[in-house]
Amino acid sequence: MSENQSSFALPAALASRARALGTATLYEASGLPCAVDPQVRPVWPGAFIAAPAYPLVCSPGDNLAIHIAMERVPRGSALVVGTSNFLAGYWGEVLTVAAEAAGVTGLIIDGGVRDVAAIAARCFPVFARGISVRGTVKASAPSVGKPMIFAGAAVAAGDLVVADDDGVVFIPSAEIERTITAGEARAEKEAAMMQRIAQGESTLELMGLTQWRHNA
Repeated sequence: MSENQSSFALPAALASRARALGTATLYEASGLPCAVDPQVRPVWPGAFIAAPAYPLVCSPGDNLAIHIAMERVPRGSALVVGTSNFLAGYWGEVLTVAAEAAGVTGLIIDGGVRDVAAIAARCFPVFARGISVRGTVKASAPSVGKPMIFAGAAVAAGDLVVADDDGVVFIPSAEIERTITAGEARAEKEAAMMQRIAQGESTLELMGLTQWRHNA
């Protein structure tokens, strides 16, 4: 029996709140250095992830750690894969099918993937630094399930990873509810501001920046 029978899924209501806010609002509301290198991008437009993170580290050009993680990752989690920014095809259609069977909700990787047309056709959310046809070996697994620094941001198992067209953020597990609540307050404030802008007020007025009207 594989080890990933336990479930770690984000409550549906929490995922829905995170989706409504998006990464930009969550990042600003968190007040934390939680944003990933912006070069990590969705491989198909509209991809979205809001799930507990399951981090792992691959040696450059070696994807053994991913195969090991597939037997350990709690269902409902998203894989966060560090590769030291090495571009190779660590992930493709076969691993996508395996991930779906294991209950994995998405992939964030600072390396490369391939078979992107098949991944997009399956609507499996993948965020990667690049695309590469180069294959990988299976010889080492530096870290599976342990905390790490991924593309400039700290992540540990159970942290909330949210990824969309704007980028990727990691919210520490202890900060999830606070960040989402603060994000909703921020979104409400911005909605009121945009309504006033539509009625003719300027951003300089609303942000208290009118002293700069004649200084530029």
